[in-house]
Amino acid sequence: MARIDAHQHFWQFDPVRDAWIGTDMAAIQRDFLPTDLAPILQKHGLDGCVAVQASQSEAETDWLLQLAGEHDFIRGVVGWVDLQAENIHERLAHYSRFDKLKGFRHVLQGEADRALMLRNEFRRGVAALYQHGFAYDLLVLPDQLSYAAELAAAFPAQPFVLDHLAKPLIKAGEIEPWRRDLQALAAHENVLCKISGMVTEADWQHWQPADFRPYLDVVFEAFGANRVLFGSDWPVCNVAGGYGRTHALVADYVARLSTGEQARFWGGNAVRFYNLAN
Repeated sequence: MARIDAHQHFWQFDPVRDAWIGTDMAAIQRDFLPTDLAPILQKHGLDGCVAVQASQSEAETDWLLQLAGEHDFIRGVVGWVDLQAENIHERLAHYSRFDKLKGFRHVLQGEADRALMLRNEFRRGVAALYQHGFAYDLLVLPDQLSYAAELAAAFPAQPFVLDHLAKPLIKAGEIEPWRRDLQALAAHENVLCKISGMVTEADWQHWQPADFRPYLDVVFEAFGANRVLFGSDWPVCNVAGGYGRTHALVADYVARLSTGEQARFWGGNAVRFYNLAN
C-alpha cells in the first residue's frame, strides 16, 4: 500500500497574493516546488503526495495540474473552482478531463460570512461536485464546525475531508466546544479528517508532543482509524518545527495502532478517499 502525504502545498512566492504569509512566517517567504519536496518524502518513506490549493484561482488549479503532470509522485491535486458560479457544471466538466484532479477546496475559514457554505449557491456547487465525482476539502475554523456538519448532512453521499482538525486552539489548551462540534461532524460517515496543520496551532517555538495528545485522542475516537489521513501541511509546518518533527510527532502517536490501521492511516485511507493510483 502506498504511503501518502495527503496535504501539502506548492507556490512561487508572491508577497501580494500571499499576504497571509506575514513577517512572522519568514521561513516560508520563498518558493516551494516539487524538487524541494521530493527528497523530503523519500527520507520519510512516503511514496507520493496530494497537492492542495493555496491560492483561490483556476490559474492555481491549472498550475498544480501542470506540476502533477511533470512529477509522478504528485498523486492527486485538490484545486479551486468558483462553486457559486452559474457555469459550475461547465467548469467541472472541463476539470473532469484531468485524471489527477481529485477534489476542490475553498478557504471558508477566511470568509466574513461564517456560514457561506450553507448558501444556496454554494450548496448547488457541492451538489455539482458529487455529480462529477469530486471530493471536497473542508477548510474551516472551530466556529464553523456546526455549519460543516449541516453541509455534510445535506449531502450524505458526497465525500468530505476536514483539513487540520478545524484548527483547534492548541496553544491556549482549549478543547471545548471544539470537541463537541467535531464529534457532531464525525457522526456523518461521509466525512474524514486529516491529521495535519497541528503544529502551527501550537506554540511554534516551544510545543511538545504532549500538547497534541488530547486533540488527537478526540479525533481518533470520533472518526476511527478508517477515516483519518496523514498530512504534513508542508511547507507551512516549517514555521513550527519542520517536516521531520511534524512527521515524528504523528508517527509516535499512531504507533499504538494495529499494523492494518497504520497502513490505512499512512496511505490506504488517502488512496480510497481521493481515488489515487496505488
